[in-house]
Amino acid sequence: MNNYETVFILTPVLSDAQMKEAVEKFKSVLVAEGSEIVNEENWGLRKLAYPIQKKSTGFYTLLEFTAEPTTIAKLEIQFRRDERVLRFLTFRQDKNFAAYAAKRRNKSKTVKEN
Repeated sequence: MNNYETVFILTPVLSDAQMKEAVEKFKSVLVAEGSEIVNEENWGLRKLAYPIQKKSTGFYTLLEFTAEPTTIAKLEIQFRRDERVLRFLTFRQDKNFAAYAAKRRNKSKTVKEN
């Protein structure tokens, strides 16, 4: 199993419930394939660097997970089929980046607790 991180941008016309439903859909695809969700971060509504489909903002979400390489293809097919997704990027974390991501997660948890 490899460590992966995916960031996807959802269209800004979604309500909060619709956005959460879309995120849950992608998480369920991962869980159905036997992946473990390590971290989920909702970055909220942000301005895009350039317009995509005539939209200048989007809901950003980050998912960190462990999965088999075949799972990534299935996840990206779901991203492509869903019209709510403007853009997505998935990459495999090497050992150095995985250690950095774990440190970042721990740091953000201690900040939230205080």
